Amino acid sequence: MTPSHPTAHPDAQSLRATPRSARIFGSLAAITAVALLAGCGQPASPGSTASGSHAEGAPAVDPSDRETHEAAGANPRLAVTYDGGVLVVDALTGDPLADLPANGFTRLNQAGDDRHLFLTEGDSFRLLDTGTWSEPHGDHSHSYTTDPVLSDQRVEGSHPGHLVVHDGIAAAFFDGDGAVKTFDPTALDASTPISTDDQALPDPHHGVAVPREDGSVVLTEGTEESRSTVLLQDADGEEIARTDDCPGVHGEAVAADGVITLGCENGIVVVDGDTIEHIDAAQDYARIGNQAGSEESPVVLGDYKTDPDAEQEHPTQVSLTDTDSGEIRIVDLPASYSFCSLARGPEGEALVFGTDGTLRVIDPDSGDTAAEVPVTDAWEEPAEWQTPMPNLTVSDDLAFITDPETRTVSIVDLTKTEDGAEAVVTTYELPQVPNEISVASGAVSEATHEHGDGATLDH
Repeated sequence: MTPSHPTAHPDAQSLRATPRSARIFGSLAAITAVALLAGCGQPASPGSTASGSHAEGAPAVDPSDRETHEAAGANPRLAVTYDGGVLVVDALTGDPLADLPANGFTRLNQAGDDRHLFLTEGDSFRLLDTGTWSEPHGDHSHSYTTDPVLSDQRVEGSHPGHLVVHDGIAAAFFDGDGAVKTFDPTALDASTPISTDDQALPDPHHGVAVPREDGSVVLTEGTEESRSTVLLQDADGEEIARTDDCPGVHGEAVAADGVITLGCENGIVVVDGDTIEHIDAAQDYARIGNQAGSEESPVVLGDYKTDPDAEQEHPTQVSLTDTDSGEIRIVDLPASYSFCSLARGPEGEALVFGTDGTLRVIDPDSGDTAAEVPVTDAWEEPAEWQTPMPNLTVSDDLAFITDPETRTVSIVDLTKTEDGAEAVVTTYELPQVPNEISVASGAVSEATHEHGDGATLDH
């Protein structure tokens, strides 16, 4: 049986009105900085404007024709991909705001400004304006809303992969040509082409780039056949440090004090300042491909797979890497999980949504399970990763969990997890089967201090 919880949204207005709401929608804590895969195309030339005219995907709404309305406070909006498009709904109530057609299999990624998201569509990251934002005004702020629009503004390249926002800089990595394109996330606008600074890597591969405030960047190197290198370059492109001991390098996260981690098939790499350290796992093969970090904790949550021959491994362990001590703690769980199941709470709590339908809150320092919240029926990870499966994302004190079987979104108040099922404050239905989700908080942007989602997904 599905755990008992509301199917309407009686607490939506109280969530907006409570004193904690300023924190609840102040920033995005976790999910997926997210890995994105799409089709292939031609990259823009270095230093060019990576946006173009795409008549077949032109927005249904002209961005310049939209009316703006002042709101009483920040209005968070949830974007939901489905087969054929992307929905934008009120994050608290599920009330539909837009149903925007999109071509092919699409994915979502945070843009880093609490208003925009990027949709992978074909050969580009395409800008989605969710239409909610706030502007500072002295000791307070003003909040606004407008119609959501899937714009014509794009960052283009061959096989869009990871898009990471860190230290107020966005970096789009293209697997098909090894191009890294960086841009200012605070300058995004649905009517303005996106200007990028471009870098070409020696060989294309499934990789990632993490920009830093001083102009340096953490990069992966490899080929289509293998990849095992993590390197750090300064603002002039000169190498500062590297390791070649990270087979299958994948994904990234950021922990407290700006420490960056990247996953390997034999442990994890930690980039702290100008040093790179590889931390060995206990087993010869131990893949940490998905990670979720928090600026509140030096510990990074990761998956943990130990069977190199498995066609599809269903892990029942997660890893907690202490970037201060260099220790990898392994935590046993009573259920498996998917690459969409990891996130962090507002105080750095490690969150895992299991295939038994339970959200577990884990103390990142001890590895103990602090709370268990039943949310959905039991589910199975599909054989094809593109197939809809439950997704977990967090916006400060609220966790959003989808259930494709029932076409619903459940909201868990992370301040009430000790109350079990009572922590599920609302569940609402969607008009489509949800695949990926992401929240735009609509709060005053803290892009210069945030790392976007704090996580990168496995596919």
